Amino acid sequence: MTKKFLTLLCGVSLLTTSLSANYLDKETAARLSKNTDAIIAKDLSTKELIFSKDAQKINQPASLTKIMTAMLAIESGRMNDVVTITRDMIQVEPTKAGLRIGEKFYLRDLVKAAMVMSANDAAMSIGVYLGDGNVNTFVAKMNRKAKQLGMNNTNFTNPCGFDIGDHHSTALDLLKMSEYAIKNSQFNEMAKLKRHDFKSLNTKRAYAAYTHNKLLNNYKYAVGIKTGYTRKAGPCLIARAKNGNKDVLVVMLNSEQRWKDIKTIFEDVLPQLTKTAVQVPTQKPVKKIVTPKQKKSKKTTKKKKAQNA
Repeated sequence: MTKKFLTLLCGVSLLTTSLSANYLDKETAARLSKNTDAIIAKDLSTKELIFSKDAQKINQPASLTKIMTAMLAIESGRMNDVVTITRDMIQVEPTKAGLRIGEKFYLRDLVKAAMVMSANDAAMSIGVYLGDGNVNTFVAKMNRKAKQLGMNNTNFTNPCGFDIGDHHSTALDLLKMSEYAIKNSQFNEMAKLKRHDFKSLNTKRAYAAYTHNKLLNNYKYAVGIKTGYTRKAGPCLIARAKNGNKDVLVVMLNSEQRWKDIKTIFEDVLPQLTKTAVQVPTQKPVKKIVTPKQKKSKKTTKKKKAQNA
C-alpha cells in the first residue's frame, strides 16, 4: 500500500514539474502555485483544458456568484420589468450602488449594476424581485440551475456571494457556469462593460456603475467576465480573452496576485495554443491539455482589493 502511494505521489510530482517547465519559467510557475488556491484554464476554441490546480477543491466564490444571478434574470424574460426598491433589497453590505427605498428601476439596469460594479443592493434586488418577495425562493432557483449545469460541488445561499451559511463552489463548477453564461449574447455584452449609467424611473436620480475588472481597461484582448472578493474567499476572478481564433477562459480562486498573474497567463498562453501536453493532476484527473512553449512575461499590475467586488 505504501509503495503504491509513493509511486502515485512521484507520478504527480513529475506531472507538476512537466507542467511548470512547459508552460512558464520555474519562478512564474511557482508564484502562480503559491498565490492561488485553485485555478483552471480552458481553450474554448479546441474545448481542451490548458491546465488546472485543485479545480475541485471547495472554495467560496464571492461575487462570481452574480454570474448565476444575472443569468437567471436574463432567462426570466423579465428584463424590462420595473422593480420598486424595498428595505429588504438594500439591507446588504458594500459594495453598493446606493439604491433608495421606493425608487423604481428596470430589471435590466439592476442586472448590469450587479455585473459591472458588483453592486450587492442590485443583486439582492434581483433576488427578492424574481423570488416574488422572498430571496430564498430565488436562491432555490439558483441551486436548481447549478445542478442542471452539472455544478455538483456548488451550493448557493444568496444572490450576492456573501459568505453566509454553506455558500461554496469549485473552480471547475464555476468554469461550467461561465461556459454556459457566455453562450448568451446579452450576458456577454454586460460582462465586458466598463461602465453603466442609469436612472431611477420615478426620481430621475442618476447612477454610474464602474467595473472592478482591471483587465477591461488594461488588456486589449479581455472580454470579461467577473471579479469577486470577500475576506473569507479572498480575491477571485473569472477572466476571458480572445485573440483571433484563440479564446481562453480562466477561473482563479483566492488569488493574491490575480491581476499580475492573469496577465502572465494570457500573455504566455494565448499567443500559441497549438501543442498537445500531459495530463494535469488535480484532486481528480482531468482531460488532456494543451501546452504552449515557454515564454517569460515581465508585465505586472498593482493589486487592489474591493469588498465583495
